[in-house]
Amino acid sequence: MERSDGVRTTLEFVFSVHPTSTVRLSEAAVPQKRGANITQDALNLACNLLSTPASVPPEEWYAAVAPQLLALLDKGNDEPELVKAASYIIGFGILGKRATGAPGTAGWKYFAEPMLFRIKPPPGLPGATGTEDSEIIDLSKDKVIVSCTDLSTALRRLHALVVAHPNPGLCKRLLSPLLLSLWTLATWDETVQQTVVERVCEPALALLKIFLKLTPSPDLILLLVQNMGYVGGYNSSSPEWMYKAINDSEIAIVDTKQPIRSASASSPRLTLEDIERKVPKLLDLVTSTLSDADVSIAFLELFNSWLKSARRSKEPSIMIKQDQEQEDPISRLVEMRTLQAMMEKFPEKLATQPKHILNLVSQILSNSGEKAEDEDEVISVALSLLNMIVTTPGFQKSRVNPETLALIESSLDTLAKSPADFSQTASNLRLLLLYRDEVDPAESTSAAPTDRQVEDRKTYSLAISYITAPDSPPPVRSEGVNLLSTLITSRSPVLDIPGILVLLGGLLADEDEYIYLRVIKAYTLLCDAHPRSVVRELTDRFVDARETQALDARLRAGEALLQVVQRLGETFTGDLARETATALVTVAGRRPRRPRTEARRQREKAARERREREARDAWGGEVPDFSDPDDEDEDDDDVLGTGGGGGNSSLTREAKRRRKEVIERIVQGWEGKRGSEDVRVRASALSVLGAAVEANVAGLGRELVSGAVDLCVAVLQLEREEEKGILRRAAVMFVLSFVRALEDAREKGRDLGFGFGARAQEDVMRTLRYVAETDNDGLVVQHARDVVESLENWQVVRLMPSRTAAAPAFGGGLTRLAGLEVNPERSAPAAGSGGPGPAKPRIEEVE
Repeated sequence: MERSDGVRTTLEFVFSVHPTSTVRLSEAAVPQKRGANITQDALNLACNLLSTPASVPPEEWYAAVAPQLLALLDKGNDEPELVKAASYIIGFGILGKRATGAPGTAGWKYFAEPMLFRIKPPPGLPGATGTEDSEIIDLSKDKVIVSCTDLSTALRRLHALVVAHPNPGLCKRLLSPLLLSLWTLATWDETVQQTVVERVCEPALALLKIFLKLTPSPDLILLLVQNMGYVGGYNSSSPEWMYKAINDSEIAIVDTKQPIRSASASSPRLTLEDIERKVPKLLDLVTSTLSDADVSIAFLELFNSWLKSARRSKEPSIMIKQDQEQEDPISRLVEMRTLQAMMEKFPEKLATQPKHILNLVSQILSNSGEKAEDEDEVISVALSLLNMIVTTPGFQKSRVNPETLALIESSLDTLAKSPADFSQTASNLRLLLLYRDEVDPAESTSAAPTDRQVEDRKTYSLAISYITAPDSPPPVRSEGVNLLSTLITSRSPVLDIPGILVLLGGLLADEDEYIYLRVIKAYTLLCDAHPRSVVRELTDRFVDARETQALDARLRAGEALLQVVQRLGETFTGDLARETATALVTVAGRRPRRPRTEARRQREKAARERREREARDAWGGEVPDFSDPDDEDEDDDDVLGTGGGGGNSSLTREAKRRRKEVIERIVQGWEGKRGSEDVRVRASALSVLGAAVEANVAGLGRELVSGAVDLCVAVLQLEREEEKGILRRAAVMFVLSFVRALEDAREKGRDLGFGFGARAQEDVMRTLRYVAETDNDGLVVQHARDVVESLENWQVVRLMPSRTAAAPAFGGGLTRLAGLEVNPERSAPAAGSGGPGPAKPRIEEVE
C-alpha cells in the first residue's frame, strides 16, 4: 500500500468486479467505480484483504493503511458508501478482533489512538503541534497540544466510525475513556464561533448521547454531576492540560505545565453562571438517554451524596486537605442545584421508585426530629420529596410498608409541634397522609406490579425510545432491537405483540444491513411464542396487497418468513400453513396485477423521458458520453486478464457494450410489464414455498403441493426470457425441495396421503431434461441437471425399505425389493433351537 490512494483503489476494484455486486436500472450502463451498490460479500472480501496482513509485520502494514482508511472517514455525505466500507474494515476487521483491536496491539495503536489522543491526550504529556520547530517560543502564550482542527477531525472520524457501520461493543470501548472530555466539549460556552460549535460541540454531544444510551447507568450521571467543572487533564486540582478557547474563540487543548505558568497552573473554578448553564443541559441529556427508573435511581444516589456532605459539614472535626476537597462548597452547590432542577422538571419520573424514596425520607425525618434547628435545609428537602410522592396520581397508602409509614407519621407529628418554619408543612403532610386513600379509592384494590414487571417495563420503554427516536443513530437502534430480543426470549408479559410487529416491520426497510438482519432474528425468536401473528404479519408485508411496501422491504420480509418457517418446522401446519402457502403460490404465479405500482412506474418513466428530452434540447442533439473509453477498456482488460493490447481493444469494447445491454435488459425485465409482479419477488415466493414444503409437506395438503409443482413446470416451460432466469432457478430448486420432503417422509415412515405419481414424475423429468439442454442461463442448466440426477436416484432409493423398518439380523443390507421378498433371517438358525444346521434360504415370488 505504498500508493497514497492504494486503499481506495483496492476498495473500488473489489466492489466493481465482485460477482454479488448489484446494479440499479439507472446505473446499468455505467461502470461501478465509486463504491456504489456494495454488497456484504464484497465488503467481507475487501475487509479480509485490508485488515489481515499477509507477508508483512502488522506494525508495518497498519502504519501504511491506517492514514488512508482514517482519511476515508472524512468523506461524510459526499461518498457515504466508502465511509461505511472504511468503518466496517476498521470497526469489525481490525478493532473488532482481540488480536488486533485490544489496547496495546498494533491495530489499536494506529487506528484508535490517533483519534482518542487528539480528544484526550495520554498521561505522558506530548509535544505541541505546530510550535516544536519554532526558534522563538513565547512562554506568555498557551502552548497548543491539539489544535481545534485536529480536535474536530478526531471527533468527526470517531463519530463516523461508530455510526456508519454500528458495533455497540466497540462503541463502548472507544467512548468510555472520553466521557468527561465529551461532556466538557458538549457543554462549552456558546460564545465560541458557530462553526466551532458545529465542528466540535455538536459531534461531542452526539457521541455522548450514543454512549449513555448504550450504557444507561445512573452512576454515569452522578459522575458528570461530580465533575461538572471538568476542564481537562487527569488531576482535577492541577491538570497537566486543559481545553481552552484561543484564537478568536476556537477550542484547543493547551499545556498548563509551562515554567512561567507552573505556579498558577490550577483548574479554573466553576462559577455560578457555569452551573446555571450546564445543569439544564445535563437534565436534557438525562431525559433523552435514561429511563424513568434510572432517573429516579440517579436522583436517589445524588441525594444520598448531598445528604452525607451536608451532615458532615455540620460535624466539628479537624480539617485535612482531602476533607477540604470532598467538602468543596461548589460541589455541594452543584448537587443541590441539580436536585432542585430534577424535582422541578420531572417529578413524575422520580416517583417511579416510591419505596426507596419513602425509606430515605423516613430515615431523615426520624434522625432529625430532635435537632431540626441544625438541619433545616435537609428536612425541607425531605418534606419536598414526601410531598412529591404523596401527591403523585395513583399513590396508595395501603401499598407502603407499615413500619415505614408509622415512622414517617410519628416524625411528622414531632416536626409539626416544633417552632421551625416547616412545622406547618409537616402538619399538612400529616393530614394528607391520613386521608390520602379517600382521595382515589378506586385504585386501592389494584395489584402492585412485581419487581420483574417493573424491570421489564423499564427495558421495554427504553428499547422503544431507542428505536423510535428520530435522532437515534444506528448503534442505538441496534441496541434497542437487542433489548427487545431479550424480552422476547424471556417471554415477558409486558410485550405488546401487535405493536412490536408493526415496529419490526418498519425496521425491515432500514438501510443499514446491521439493523434489519437483527430484526429478522427477532422475528424468528418471536415466532416461538406467537407463530400465527408473526407468520401472518410477514405474509401480509410480503404479499403487499395495498402496494405500500418498497421492493427491498418485501424481499426482506420474504427472507424473514423463510427463516420463521424453517424454525417452526413440523409445527407449521393447519390453516396457518395453507393460508400462507396459498398466498405464496398467488405471488409466484403470472396472474397477479399491481395497478398502483404500474402507475408509479409510468410516472417515473415519463419524468425520466422528460429529463432526457430537456438534456437533448440543451445540447442540441444527443447527449455526449463523458466516460473515458480507454479507461473502461483498461478496466475490462484487468478483469478479463487480456492485457491492454490494441488488437483486442475493439473486441473488448464490443463485449462490454453487449454486456451493458444484457444487464440493462435483465434489470428492466425484473420489474415486470403491464403491472405484473416483480420477478425477484416471485422467485422469493418460490424459495419460501420450497422451505415450507421441506419443513412440513403434509401440513400443506395435496392440492397446494400439486398446484405448486404444476406452477414450477409452467414457469420452466413458458417463461423462457433471459430476465426470468432467477425465477426458473427457484422453480427447479422447488422441485428438489419437494423430492427431499418425500424422501424424508419415507425415511420416517410417515403417510402423507399423497405422493409423486408416475405420470407427474415423467412430466417433470421431461421438462427438466429439456431445460438442461436448451436454457440460456448457466445456473438454471446446472440446477436442472442436478435435480434430474437426484430424481433418478430417488426413483431407485424409494424401492428400498425405509430406515424405520426392522433392521436385518446381519447388520444391515438389502432385505426387500419390489416383486421379491428376501428374508435372510430364515437362513439363520433360531436361537436355542438346537437344530442340526441352518435352514435353506427360500425365495418367494409375490404379486
